[in-house]
Amino acid sequence: MVSVMAKTELMPGTLDMLILTTLTRAPLHGYAIAQSIKRISDDVLTVEEGSLYPALQRLLLQGWVRAEWRRTETNRRARFYTLTAAGRKQLGLEVSQFRQMVEAIGRVLEDAGEVV
Repeated sequence: MVSVMAKTELMPGTLDMLILTTLTRAPLHGYAIAQSIKRISDDVLTVEEGSLYPALQRLLLQGWVRAEWRRTETNRRARFYTLTAAGRKQLGLEVSQFRQMVEAIGRVLEDAGEVV
């Protein structure tokens, strides 16, 4: 599960988009992906292991990321994930759909005027 502030869950598919986005910068291991999301979101988003690793496995099966075993900065063996060309394409689609959804929600909130 991805926690947002008071344990509010993200919209379905958002975790995949966040992981793919995080991997655009550099290959990372799972813990580093979770820490990056948490840091960049100013501790608003917390990705739990129980959600992260199944999502990474799903992304691997889709061919959107690839993985290889490497050593971390602390000399631990870890699986590093890299965004593939197909993953980059999928990310573009997901970001576009997400932005459309956010804009649509914004329009509904604006229409509510002073009620909100």
